Amino acid sequence: MRIGGLEAGGTKMVCAVGNEKGEVLERISIPTLTPDETFPEMISYYKEKKIDALGIGSFGPVDLDKKSLTYGSITKTPKPGWSGINFVKRMQDALEVPVGFDTDVNAAVLGEVTYGAAKGCDPAIYITVGTGVGVGVYANGALVHGLVHPEGGHILLQKDSKDTYQGCCPFHRNCVEGLASGPAITGRYGREAKLLADNPDVWELESEYLAQAIVNYIMMYSPQKIILWGGVMHQTGLFPMIREKVKVKVNGYVNHPMILQHMDDYIIPPGLGENPGVLGAVKLGLSALEADKKAV
Repeated sequence: MRIGGLEAGGTKMVCAVGNEKGEVLERISIPTLTPDETFPEMISYYKEKKIDALGIGSFGPVDLDKKSLTYGSITKTPKPGWSGINFVKRMQDALEVPVGFDTDVNAAVLGEVTYGAAKGCDPAIYITVGTGVGVGVYANGALVHGLVHPEGGHILLQKDSKDTYQGCCPFHRNCVEGLASGPAITGRYGREAKLLADNPDVWELESEYLAQAIVNYIMMYSPQKIILWGGVMHQTGLFPMIREKVKVKVNGYVNHPMILQHMDDYIIPPGLGENPGVLGAVKLGLSALEADKKAV
């Protein structure tokens, strides 16, 4: 069985083919340009691969309500030309296969729960810290949806008293994305995060903000596993700093060995390396294929 897994990002589209065993058979990256430039390349790739179904984990916000007339669409996005684009319809019409659809971070947490480091964990969350901050939530055996989908990157934080940076989020300023994303680091210090590796003050403040957010996620979702990744988290020295700050901030209130004694196994990088999103998308495609067979 060959299932397409598409991780749709604002910078690149990672097009992959996998199988039900959680194996990535092949993958390519396509720059995310305008829809008219990008869709023909994706469609051509998947037509050639002769897939049985396709799963898409997309940048958003997106419409996940299957009763909605705009289900499968990217709603409002700063990416020029992509607002209102119906991702599912375009791919389904062209490929004529079942298509599963969710957010990119929901796809990532699904990949880790199904095949990776969060296998057997329920609830589990996946946090990505990069160009933006996103949080995918898996609970009670399913990805969490509601009015729309979780926007955990936009919970509000208490600013450090010495931090004079206003925040880069145009909606909230002092949300996680506004204070701790890659663009926030660049805006605060005038240089990209990867060029600030040797500046301890940068990572002290970054770990403080991410720890605040994670404590809130622990209190809200009580996750059994927290996967933390994204471009900013390639600064791997952040992990021990975040773990220690989370433990201090929880202050014994959540009286569980994972927090008290096993934090190194609780807040962790993905087990699937760079493939959580594409393998989660493969799982979305498998689910769409199963649903299609049941409907016949």
